[in-house]
Amino acid sequence: MLSHQKYTIIELSKLLDTSRRSIERWFNSWEENKYDSLKIAKGRGVKTKLKGLEKEIAKELEHHSKNLKNVLEYIEKEHSIKFCKKTLQNFLKDTGL
Repeated sequence: MLSHQKYTIIELSKLLDTSRRSIERWFNSWEENKYDSLKIAKGRGVKTKLKGLEKEIAKELEHHSKNLKNVLEYIEKEHSIKFCKKTLQNFLKDTGL
């Protein structure tokens, strides 16, 4: 929309507080995919550091009667991975534990 108002890529990058290269990628994506380029792509976001620990986490959940605080402390102590309770809840939901 702003490009139709004759803003340059440099002006758009300053206005949107992003890099010139990002603006170029957005334009290229729009040219190739039109409205499909506006969809949020799968696989975005931070990847969990807990992959591969499913069995160990399940064992700890059993051992600590599903007390997530104790499981968080165990993982931090044993694997030096620190994260919040909500991250653990999301991981458990996603993995079906």
